[in-house]
Parts: sequence; structure tokens; C-alpha cells
Amino acid sequence: MWSRIKKLFAAEPAPSKKPEVLSEPWREINWGNNGDDLEFVKNYEPSTEGQVVRIFLHGPPGAGKSSFINSVQSVLHGRIYRQALANNTNDGCFTKKHTTYKIQKDNETYPFVFHDIMGLHISTGVLVEDIRLALKGHVKEGYRFNPESSLSEDDQYYNKSPKLNDTVHVLVCVIPADTLAIMYDEVIKKIKSVRKDASMLDMPQVAILTKIDLICPEMKEDIKNVYKVLDLKEKMEKFSAAVGIPMNCIFPVKNYHEEIDMNEDMDSLILSAMKNILDCGNDFYKTHFQSESS
Repeated sequence: MWSRIKKLFAAEPAPSKKPEVLSEPWREINWGNNGDDLEFVKNYEPSTEGQVVRIFLHGPPGAGKSSFINSVQSVLHGRIYRQALANNTNDGCFTKKHTTYKIQKDNETYPFVFHDIMGLHISTGVLVEDIRLALKGHVKEGYRFNPESSLSEDDQYYNKSPKLNDTVHVLVCVIPADTLAIMYDEVIKKIKSVRKDASMLDMPQVAILTKIDLICPEMKEDIKNVYKVLDLKEKMEKFSAAVGIPMNCIFPVKNYHEEIDMNEDMDSLILSAMKNILDCGNDFYKTHFQSESS
């Protein structure tokens, strides 16, 4: 059995201890008034014509990568969406293939896409080498990940000459808040290795902290307590210290999972995360690719 990194989260409060709720939030957000962020995402236009912001999701199995994609689509369509297949069990990696998700907008699609991949399992998950290839645009859609061997150059799913729009613009690590304290050290190592590869490409990195409603009753009762519950802030700080992603690049969300109707407060968190992801992708494209394409 793999050892688990409890030393990073040694200060976790006992389950019976009532979480401390701050009187004032440590991060501001416009609850129930999604106009600005919703309009930003719906009307987002890349700085370069024809550009598509590629958002690459990775993280442990069951973290909520597919659910986050569905949640973004739900917010933009105004109804519960279930395009990306999600799993409700912890029996290994549910997503097996490299899948690209586009979101329909009237008669076209939004100028951003999500890449969903196999989870970072300790032994049966996606290999870091395959993620490294995907970040550079070498992995074609539909490639079925092999936990024992990485994609070879002679494979039909290997893209030998990726174009600018084939490469990833934003790397997003999706982490479940409820099991963060007992995450396998091998998974942490993989996350850090992927982050290092992305840093070599000057690629912006964001983290999405999911399942925040499972942290404490106060958050489950009212999601607007998200930036008041001190326990969640401490979890974010420890995760930031463990993998190196800055606090202002970590965004807690509650995905649409059990709900059958929309919720404005959940939308607020999802839209806040998406706005920052798109800003990162657009800034990266302008600074890293425009000079190459001109």
C-alpha cells in the first residue's frame, strides 16, 4: 500500500471540531449577480482571430474534471448539462480517452475548449509523459491512454506537427477538497511533475478545488460561506505549498452533480473560475504565440 502524505496536512482539525467561520470573507465575490462574469464568458473573444483557448484538465480520479466541464456548460446554457460522462464511484479512472469538449453557442461554438483525460492514479492512471506530449499538442483526440506505456511517434494518434491552436494554453489541476488531506504522495509527485513541464513552456496553471460542500455543514448549508470557512482556506494554503500553485490561482467551486435545477451561487463560483482561466489563456497566447504567428 502506498504511503499517504499526512505530514503536509498535520494541522487538519478533528472531524468533530466545529469549523471556524470568519465574520468577513477573505476573498470577495459577487454572489447572485452573475451579470458581469456571465457576460464576459458568453461574449469572450480571443485577442487573435481564429484563436481557440485550450483548457487542459488533470487531477486524481473522481476529482470532478468531467463534472466541471458539465457545470460550465450548464451555466452557459441555463440548464443542467451532462455531455461529459462523469462517475460517482471511486473504483479507478473512469475517463480512459483523450476527449475534447466544445460548447455550442447558437450556430457556432465558444472560442475555448476543454481537454479531459485519464486521472492521475498512483498505478493505473495516465502517464506524466503522455500529459507532457498532450501539452505540446502531440496527442490527438480519441487516444486511449495506456498506464504502462506512453504514446509513440509511430502511433496513429500521435500528431507529429502540431499547430499553434493544437497546443494547450491553460493547465488546470482539479482537486477534491474533501479528500485533499489523504491524497497519495505519488499523485502529488505527478502533479508537481506536470506543473514543472508546464512551467518549462511558460504555461499558466490554475487549480480548481471541487466538492467544497463536503468540508463542513456550514458550507453545505450555504455555499456563500466558502470564503469564510477557515478550514477551506487552510486546505488551499497547504495545497498551494505542496505543489507550488499560488493562492490567487486556486478557485473553489461546487460542481453540478446531484442538482436538477440551477443555483445562482454555484454559478458565481464557476463563472469566477472560468473568467480567470480565460484571462490566463488569453494572456499566455498574446505573450507566447503572437510573435511566432506574425
